[in-house]
Amino acid sequence: MKHLIIIFIFCSTITYSQNTDYNTKKGFIANGYDVVAYFNNEAKAGNKLFAAEFDDVHFKFSSKENLDLFNKKPEKYIPQYGGYCAYALAIKNSKVSINPKAFEIRDGKLYLFYNAWGTNTLKLWQKGKPELLIQSADKNWKQTK
Repeated sequence: MKHLIIIFIFCSTITYSQNTDYNTKKGFIANGYDVVAYFNNEAKAGNKLFAAEFDDVHFKFSSKENLDLFNKKPEKYIPQYGGYCAYALAIKNSKVSINPKAFEIRDGKLYLFYNAWGTNTLKLWQKGKPELLIQSADKNWKQTK
């Protein structure tokens, strides 16, 4: 009986553990920026007073209202591709960190981008064909996550 309990606990842990690789630089998704604020076209740093955990990942929010919105429907606010740069994933199939101020909401989804050293992948994304880039990134993400 003891062995069955141990096997059940082990299998449950595997089944319910995180299966997405999230970009959690600084210990939080989106470098600690408020993922709900992005949907109001704002890049706002989160506050540790308004923090949550979902899928074993930590999130910070700029207000209690945004924390409450997230808690009602967290899946809506999760960045695409685990919070890695959407453009890099589409073009190079690479997981690249992001600049939390470089973002786009497209079709109700949050996409984050790299922007440093003279390379703004959000601008490259927008100059390209985002619909095709999304298809490529979706395909690559299934293989790399």
